[in-house]
Amino acid sequence: MKLKDIKALASVQGPARSVAERLSRKCYSVEDMRKLAARRLPKSIFEYIEGGGEDEVSLRRNQSSFEDWSFLPKWGSVENFDLSSTLLGGPASMPVTLSPTGGTRLFHPQGESAVARAALAEGIPYGLAHLSTSTMEDVSAAAPGLRRWFNLEPIPDKGLLQAVLERVSNAGYEALLVNVDCRAIGHRERDYRNGFTAPPSIKPKTVVEGMLHPAWALGFLANDAIAFPNLDADVPEGPLASSPDMWRTLLAGSYEPTDWDDIQDLRARWNGPIILKGVVNPNDVALAVALGIDAIQVSNHGGRQLDHMAAPLDVLPDIVDRAAGQLEIIVDGGIRRGSDVVKALALGADACSIGRPYLYGLAAAGEAGVAHVLKMFRSEMTRTMMLLGVSTIEELRTEGRDLIRHRNEAFARTQPTRIPKAAPMGLAQMRTP
Repeated sequence: MKLKDIKALASVQGPARSVAERLSRKCYSVEDMRKLAARRLPKSIFEYIEGGGEDEVSLRRNQSSFEDWSFLPKWGSVENFDLSSTLLGGPASMPVTLSPTGGTRLFHPQGESAVARAALAEGIPYGLAHLSTSTMEDVSAAAPGLRRWFNLEPIPDKGLLQAVLERVSNAGYEALLVNVDCRAIGHRERDYRNGFTAPPSIKPKTVVEGMLHPAWALGFLANDAIAFPNLDADVPEGPLASSPDMWRTLLAGSYEPTDWDDIQDLRARWNGPIILKGVVNPNDVALAVALGIDAIQVSNHGGRQLDHMAAPLDVLPDIVDRAAGQLEIIVDGGIRRGSDVVKALALGADACSIGRPYLYGLAAAGEAGVAHVLKMFRSEMTRTMMLLGVSTIEELRTEGRDLIRHRNEAFARTQPTRIPKAAPMGLAQMRTP
């Protein structure tokens, strides 16, 4: 090869002109973003994102369950490609939502507002946690055109419940995400070792970690205190302030008995869609349908609650069969690739929801980091569906079960390929069942 040929092939990149450009050059997967977040955060804060309950069996199984399913691509033209979908009667640019996460400003001072802006730019819904660290009103103001959902626990005090619902409605939230998996807080042993107790324990290593991560420490100290301003009906005034009681709420939790009667009462009070988050038992699906619930989020809380709880993907086929199209199904837990989303949709889900992946993006680079994660999911879904041979989300849902196989399944489930009208006689004879 001549020198001029080598020069023609050589490409010397100039410095990145934006955070987004820098991320596009360095981070090609959620795992890359995870590693960048680990470098940006103190270890104890990063492990608050990472950790699960007890031995973290459910946490690991959430991801490994996707490895049990393989694709069976079909050959044919992929035309008019479209990732857009509808969810709870509204549009979504792709069948992905952002799950509610507590304590979000621990990871980046822009917190929930940055996540909301990235979700708005991508055209997907965002669920704001009741243990969020920004007011629901501030998040609405940050992303006024966003499809906003609000996450809460069942509230036995009906006066308080009604007041909270009015505040949520006034702030422009269209749907409720109701946790049904938090009767107690999971035993998250990583957090205890790192001083995430109630009340918090500031250990010498915590101070050292902060000093070793000055950018995080400066952002943490220069902004409002970490507080949880969405737990009641009052809109806070002035800067947010923290207290030991607030931290006890986040880290210790409290449980007042609630039951299906409380869900029925909530259904009567709220005119918008309701999603029950944390359903993994198919028997609960029939009860949800009977109460007029609009959707369920098949979830084990990211493996953070009951250890050895079934992985969402493992129970999804049974959930889909029991639902029989009477409500919509969202799946979360262990989703790290666009191909994971495609697998869940092929098995009958209407959408997938992610939590840790966008928190990695937020911790790594704020709003730009969240946006980069969402762009990777879009790119990976596009590539996977094209290689699989499907053009739209509807086509994926309709034909998906013939395009995916569990490692323990035979190929018998697949259906004979439709013979094109112009197919040669030999091909038609070969494919006739």
